[in-house]
Amino acid sequence: MIYFDSAATSFQKPASVAAAMWEALASMSSPGRGGYPAAARAADTAFQCRSELAELFGLKNPEQVVFTLNATHALNIAIKSLVPPEGKVVVSGYEHNAVTRPLEVLGARISVAAAPLFEPKAVTAAFDRLIAPDVNAVVCNHVSNVFGFIQPVEEIADICRKRGVPFIVDASQSAGILPLNMETLGAAFIAMPGHKGLYGPQGTGVLLCGAGVPVRPLMEGGTGSQSIQQQMPDFLPDRLEAGTLNVPGIAGLLAGVRYVRRGGLNKILDHEKHLTQMTIQGLETLPGIRVYASPGLQNQTGVLSLTAEGLDVETIGSALEERGIAVRTGIHCAPYAHRTAGTLDTGTVRLSFSDFNTPEEVARLLRALCGVLGRAF
Repeated sequence: MIYFDSAATSFQKPASVAAAMWEALASMSSPGRGGYPAAARAADTAFQCRSELAELFGLKNPEQVVFTLNATHALNIAIKSLVPPEGKVVVSGYEHNAVTRPLEVLGARISVAAAPLFEPKAVTAAFDRLIAPDVNAVVCNHVSNVFGFIQPVEEIADICRKRGVPFIVDASQSAGILPLNMETLGAAFIAMPGHKGLYGPQGTGVLLCGAGVPVRPLMEGGTGSQSIQQQMPDFLPDRLEAGTLNVPGIAGLLAGVRYVRRGGLNKILDHEKHLTQMTIQGLETLPGIRVYASPGLQNQTGVLSLTAEGLDVETIGSALEERGIAVRTGIHCAPYAHRTAGTLDTGTVRLSFSDFNTPEEVARLLRALCGVLGRAF
């Protein structure tokens, strides 16, 4: 199988990830539940993972790194810590359901800073018009999961700081690919999955918490600390980590983070953009194909959407699947993004690349698409 769905989950992982998970299963129990060697190894692995993540994302205190089940879990904590029922929130026009559904449950009054694709200045201007001191929170994804559009989170963060409004960044599509500094941004929270650009396993996620930002647990339970009291501890990370941690997952995530740091964000991004540009150049030779891309990929990562005249996206996806190529089709859990871009009625075929894809795989994709469209390549 040729896998072009890394925006959902990076399927191909470094070999070190599986090895670390097997090692954890063989030698680790749970951190904070004892002083014996298996518990100590688990605690050390969790601390090492927090420390590597803190260094990667510009946090001085590893204890502000909270482990979650996924980015959705992390975003729910962040949103429900800051937004009261019927609170006021400003979001971008490209948000995922992991943001918009929790806000809907809260009955939040949502203002959408909608702007055209690949126009970061227009995005900044839209947020500038809507952010006011009475807003409870601003939420923006760093990169659109549908179009790979890099949004101007630094400029939005600056507006939030000046107006005293907490800022939540959804880094689901940028963690491990683009630089992101928690201290420089001054964000209240940054949420991310472990299983995408950080190359960790599914079932892992991370919430970076700003110093002094109030946090509200989604769950209460055992933490291995302050067990006599019946309230959750008032310190991080324990306040947000009820129950047993996914130690094999954390061990795998640590290996994934180390892979990213050794390779370097710039090298990974350059590789993914090279494959994206190859794909665009091939698609531009095919009549009837519309490609959603930024000129020169100036404001875009290795995520690419397309549609084809006369063929619905599900038909294209199924035909590629029959040819051994995995892509994502439809709305991608992001109706806001499709509504903003004008593709809500059709959806798109999404191609998303990773550090493990190759130019040869892109060539096979283009030949397969020609076969689907009934055209010569």
